[in-house]
Amino acid sequence: MKLDVKIKHPETLNLLVGMHDKNLAVFKEYLDIRVSILNDEIIVDSDPATKPFLTEIFKVLIELAENKVALTERDILYIIKVAEKEQLEHIIDLYKNQKKILISDQGKAIYPKTFNQKIYSKALEKYPLVFGVGPAGTGKTYLAVAHAVAQLKEGKVRKLILTRPAVEAGESLGFLPGDLKEKVDPYLIPLYDALYEMLGKYQTDQLLEKNVIEIAPLAYMRGRTLENAFVILDEAQNTTSTQMKMFLTRLGFSSKMVVCGDPSQTDLPKGKESGLKDALKHLENIDEIKIVTFDKLDVIRHPLVQKILERYENS
Repeated sequence: MKLDVKIKHPETLNLLVGMHDKNLAVFKEYLDIRVSILNDEIIVDSDPATKPFLTEIFKVLIELAENKVALTERDILYIIKVAEKEQLEHIIDLYKNQKKILISDQGKAIYPKTFNQKIYSKALEKYPLVFGVGPAGTGKTYLAVAHAVAQLKEGKVRKLILTRPAVEAGESLGFLPGDLKEKVDPYLIPLYDALYEMLGKYQTDQLLEKNVIEIAPLAYMRGRTLENAFVILDEAQNTTSTQMKMFLTRLGFSSKMVVCGDPSQTDLPKGKESGLKDALKHLENIDEIKIVTFDKLDVIRHPLVQKILERYENS
């Protein structure tokens, strides 16, 4: 079946299909639809009822390719998911007007890739306290670290502090072998990984040694006032109300705080309310605080992972 859209400029073909046609393979992996291109025509092996749906998707993909937007498999999957929600109206603007946050150590441009990520990114620039709330895999912590590194490089802050509750909300580390650093570090690996990607291992280690970057368990924040710093609290759903209040009241002048977490995934003992849920109730409708809520649409994983999750959710 031929779609009612054609490729006007052959030179845009590589941007459209991706390296080794990987972008087209997403349609097979996620929708079980084979897509091929013959000259300027797009041919799909699918039910005729899907023709309008696929035509709209390829209109968007072709326009983006014509505007020199390099599309990845992740982008294709997100556009398909947005189309399933019938929300394609502003997708071209999202990709054409991408605002770069940072260039990573490997030369990769980091920028928001979903509508909610764009809202979140703007909030991270504007507000002194931002909550990024929603499922894992939505980029909450990753984008916060990117903004923190960018502001550190630009001299807007002097220090970068990343923290999270260790192991569990009670921070019970005594049973683990080794000194405190050896006990805590395994639970902070995602933060180290993000920094290594953005700054490189050598520069990250240098800044850690100079204490310009600090990665520490939440308990280390007690009794401090954090000034001229970009502070990120990760896995905030595992804080108690007391811990959350302690953390939020550390905010000092010329500082920014970001709180990331998923209220539905708390590891707190049964019957104990999450400090994140409690904070969201207390702090709504304060002008200087922005709460950005992510949803499943922002979770862009390999199509096979999507199918696995759907099977578990439907069982």
